[in-house]
Amino acid sequence: MANPYTSLARAQWRSFASYRTSFVVDLLSNVGGTALDVVAVLVLFQATRTVAGFSLSEGLLIVSLSSLAFALADFTVGNVDRLKTYVRTGLLDAVLVRPLGALPQLLLMDLPLRKALRLVVGVGVLAVALHVNAIAWTPARVALIVIAPLAGAVFFGAIFVISASVTFWWIDSGDLGSAFTYGGRDFTAYPVPVYSGWFRALFAYAMGFGFVAYQPAVTLLGRDDPLGLPAWAGFLSPLVALIAAAAAAFMWRAGIRHYRSTGS
Repeated sequence: MANPYTSLARAQWRSFASYRTSFVVDLLSNVGGTALDVVAVLVLFQATRTVAGFSLSEGLLIVSLSSLAFALADFTVGNVDRLKTYVRTGLLDAVLVRPLGALPQLLLMDLPLRKALRLVVGVGVLAVALHVNAIAWTPARVALIVIAPLAGAVFFGAIFVISASVTFWWIDSGDLGSAFTYGGRDFTAYPVPVYSGWFRALFAYAMGFGFVAYQPAVTLLGRDDPLGLPAWAGFLSPLVALIAAAAAAFMWRAGIRHYRSTGS
């Protein structure tokens, strides 16, 4: 008997294959999402040799870790932000009566295969960033360069789920959610010292965005953190991601329990 989740994924693939030209156009147009993040950082470095004490090559490493993590999260979990549409149309009711997990169903119902090339671009930019930076490789740093993008993806995925879960209480919360998902992506694309005061303390450390790309990059580069955190702080990214995932799971379950059918 076929796995029901596999069947949902195959159905998605068949729908894309039925309109190949449209799928290819969407695939190519979505490359810009990741490329523009990198271009924005490159443009910034055209105006100055360093940003918060970081060179162009170091800045490229930070934005590459951020972009790859976000692209992976957006590819696997990003379409959960359509939850408000499913609630309005009553489609969520149909999902909840099936003997399957609600969240996996919603993710596989509209798997954004058109965003696949963003992952390729993200990996390519990271490869370039690693090449142009003189990193003293150790087993720990090799492990970190593999773990950091995955931990960052889990973190961003958790932010997507938490933001979408707000819909259960406030259906028009779209702009608020985007401030933390896409706003968080933009925040992590730059060295954390460019921000200051309560804003940096809140987003970088209280909420954990600083551990997506900045702290792992500082650890990989083997340089002192201008903010004074220890050299091993970059290895905390998986722990921060797990805490965010636990918060997302709690928020999602609370939202499902709170949800009342539309009656559609």
